[in-house]
Amino acid sequence: MKGEVVYLFAFDVANELRLETVRQVLGSRCAQYEPRGRHPSPRGLSLHRPLAVAQPESAVRVRGLPLRLELRVYEFGAVSIIMHVPFEADSLAELAAFHDPVLEDGRRLEQWAVTLCAELCREIQSALVRPSEPPEPEAYVVFCAHELGDGADADRWLTNHRREVAGLLSGRAPEQLSESQIEEVMRLHRSLERTDAVVIDWDAALVVDLAGHLEEVLFIIELSNLQLEEFRQMDRALDRFMNQAYADLERSSMPLFGTSAAVVRKLRWFRIDLAKLADEVTNITKFFGDWHLARVYLAVRERFHLDQWRNSVEQRLAQLDQLYNLVRSEIADRRMFILELVIGVFILIELLSGLGLFHR
Repeated sequence: MKGEVVYLFAFDVANELRLETVRQVLGSRCAQYEPRGRHPSPRGLSLHRPLAVAQPESAVRVRGLPLRLELRVYEFGAVSIIMHVPFEADSLAELAAFHDPVLEDGRRLEQWAVTLCAELCREIQSALVRPSEPPEPEAYVVFCAHELGDGADADRWLTNHRREVAGLLSGRAPEQLSESQIEEVMRLHRSLERTDAVVIDWDAALVVDLAGHLEEVLFIIELSNLQLEEFRQMDRALDRFMNQAYADLERSSMPLFGTSAAVVRKLRWFRIDLAKLADEVTNITKFFGDWHLARVYLAVRERFHLDQWRNSVEQRLAQLDQLYNLVRSEIADRRMFILELVIGVFILIELLSGLGLFHR
């Protein structure tokens, strides 16, 4: 059995990334990424095209094996780091050690990915619009096989090794898994031909393609992992912002000139920024014509609960709209009250003046 283990790390680094500035800063080191498919893409197929940043050959080794590195930047403020480690194994059980390997210096791959992302962000700092806090990545592992060794097609092989596949993806000993757990892991299984198969689980996936055309499916999983990271960051940002907004409103004593008016402005711009980001993140995956890639994406979206994350963000944005309208309405009511009070005072002065009370 031959193939490679692919480690995906998704980082939210800024509210937006100016790709033109990235091109100017990095020059020939970056180019638009074009995934290579197993067949010509339909004319209507629309996939997001990030910038790929060329990396020097890495001297880092994982379990004694060479590691190939890829970095990609996305205009909605995300960085994706992809690490490829080749393998040759007699059984799936041998791949369990690749779930979370440690480098020769004792660091985990995720720690090294954080360092690489920080170095890239320093290099393209001028392209970052409102940088995020030091990011924590969304990590995912994909076990890719292009040779099964026993000559079987992918469908038959997957049927014969379903327990071992479920154990590998769930990170548990295969003999300890219940039948219901095996069924759950294998439930999101997609294939186009007898030579390929994709199985999606929460922490890891298995991609088999005996023709060696793995790049397009890997790119779909990468985009989905980025969407999960972005929706999680949006949810955290909404938590922080709304808590701060409530605190600002509680401290506000002069809503016409004090904190409340500033809160309204912040609410408005935060709402616009987040709605724009949510729309951009959602639209990085559009499929027209390639039903296989669409089915793979729908399976990953279901496993990652992307619809629930998006619904959660949209519900929080709706709450933000209500808060914005409430504060704006309160400010308008108080302004109207003060205006009516001022008019009343002027009328009272006019009446008193007419009665001669202000004359000596």
